[in-house]
Amino acid sequence: MTSVSQLMPDRRIRQLELTITRRLDGLLRGEYAGLLPGAGSELAGSREYRPGEDEVRRMDWAVTARTDMPHIRETVAEHELSTHVLVDATPSMDFGTVELEKRELAVAAVAAIGFLTAGAGNRLGAGILTSEGVRRYPARAGRVHLIGLLRKLLALPRAQEGQQVPLADAIRGLHRALRRRALVVIVSDFLDESDWAREMRRLGTRHQVIAIEVTDPREMELPDVGLLTVVDPETGRKREIATGSRALRERYAAAAAEQRLAVQQGLRSAGAAHVALSTGRDWVADIVRHVHAQRRLALGGRR
Repeated sequence: MTSVSQLMPDRRIRQLELTITRRLDGLLRGEYAGLLPGAGSELAGSREYRPGEDEVRRMDWAVTARTDMPHIRETVAEHELSTHVLVDATPSMDFGTVELEKRELAVAAVAAIGFLTAGAGNRLGAGILTSEGVRRYPARAGRVHLIGLLRKLLALPRAQEGQQVPLADAIRGLHRALRRRALVVIVSDFLDESDWAREMRRLGTRHQVIAIEVTDPREMELPDVGLLTVVDPETGRKREIATGSRALRERYAAAAAEQRLAVQQGLRSAGAAHVALSTGRDWVADIVRHVHAQRRLALGGRR
């Protein structure tokens, strides 16, 4: 796939748009044009609850009481979609050892969301979590608005080391700001140590939430390259590591796997749809696989 990191901002955006529309547009467009088919919020009746397939929070208690059988609410997709993205642009996102940095992959994910939810009446809002705080952009419709958001993301300066705004605080602020039901997409590496899972769980009680996890292969394992100087992007602390040590590389891989498992468990506990993207993989193919899986679940609950 053509690298976007070597192009000027406007050409990067155009390349992303072409990639998305050519490879994803036919697959993902439909009555509800999003990254996954949303449950919607317009009531369309009730049906019997299917254990293991249906979410308890969709339970229709009134019908359940009348029939003495558990029922859930069935809904249809909204004709107009309001999407809000929260993009992590803190120092840990300024890392990449393959084709892209994690922040560039985050921009690609936002582009996919924006281009694929574009449509009559659909609006896109954004919050960008930086070292100084959250920059908010109100939800608006149209391609011009989307292109403007992507330009702002590409033009962001490198994040500054030091005190960071917790991801949990950013999610809490977004929850307070949203007045109507929306599709909320959080793009991050989720390396933040705050209790972001609890805030995402609260967010999910009112909104449909997608978590896009962005990683890099070197976060999972160290190469054998001799003495390596590494820098903590959040604090600026430096340390020299002897990567020739097999025992050290194994400890690193075990710790990294434990950390990613904790992230996955946090996202699962929050009830968010999880999309895992890596700078070392075809991110378009990863999105396609995720959508296929979600649509299989949506069609009759078949796994």
